[in-house]
Amino acid sequence: MEKNNKHDVIIVGGSYAGLSAAMSLARAIRNVLIIDSGKPCNRQTPHSHNFLTQDGKPPKVISSIALEQVLAYDTVNFLTDEVLFAAGKNGAFFVRTASGKQFEASKLLFATGLKDILPTVSGIAECWGISVIHCPYCHGYEYRNQSTGLLLNGESVLEKARLIRNWASDLTVLTNGPSTFDNADKETLSRNNIQLIEKPIALLKHYKGQLDHIIFEDGTEISVKALYAPPRFEQQSQIPKNIGCAITSTGHIEVNNFQQTSVPGIYAAGDNATMFRSVSAAVAAGSIAGAFINHELIGEGV
Repeated sequence: MEKNNKHDVIIVGGSYAGLSAAMSLARAIRNVLIIDSGKPCNRQTPHSHNFLTQDGKPPKVISSIALEQVLAYDTVNFLTDEVLFAAGKNGAFFVRTASGKQFEASKLLFATGLKDILPTVSGIAECWGISVIHCPYCHGYEYRNQSTGLLLNGESVLEKARLIRNWASDLTVLTNGPSTFDNADKETLSRNNIQLIEKPIALLKHYKGQLDHIIFEDGTEISVKALYAPPRFEQQSQIPKNIGCAITSTGHIEVNNFQQTSVPGIYAAGDNATMFRSVSAAVAAGSIAGAFINHELIGEGV
């Protein structure tokens, strides 16, 4: 529960990047309010990997421990709510939430993440983050040497297939319809013993999110235990863009090495500001953002 309406920093988004930033700021004795809606993008993922000391733990366990540790500092407060609007200028920002509350801060940090836009194939949403996955570094080891699919079309297929082939000797590229890449790439896939299927997909057969078969519209099917499906995405929150933060050509919030956006006094960290999506990367970015926000406040005499 928040104690007052005026803060040094308001952090919008209380997952890994937001909590990491809050830790840095708390240890700098800064008054911080974290506002989070409670809907992290990896809420369906059973285990998090490739993060030292936390490998294999459920994401919710990691974030719960982080929140408990951050709230042990008496200058940090947490509010379960959704920020709908933000405005102001460096040193004098304010935000308004869905519940009608309004808060002020000298600095803003957006750790709002991304919203995945999944392919419109029956069963993908139920399997997302479990056996339909996006990153071999996060999940590839658990599915090593099992029958694996790559749901992708276009010129990036070959590069992605070569990457995943490191973990999966039995790999099939599924274009969900006619392929849109050239014959040279098809021949390269074949030389690397990567099968190509260009049939439209009807559905994914699974049990509680664990993929078993992919069934095509013509009634045929293949056994696949894991499916890489790089999703399209959009910013989870449009507030940074609306307040003037520059957006990159890839759709991320533009930041410098200190996580500063193009708007003075506003920072961004986590998935919303990088192409490398992982818990460890989000924690690192949040820690950097928190430290440099404090550095900036000191420079401004706050």
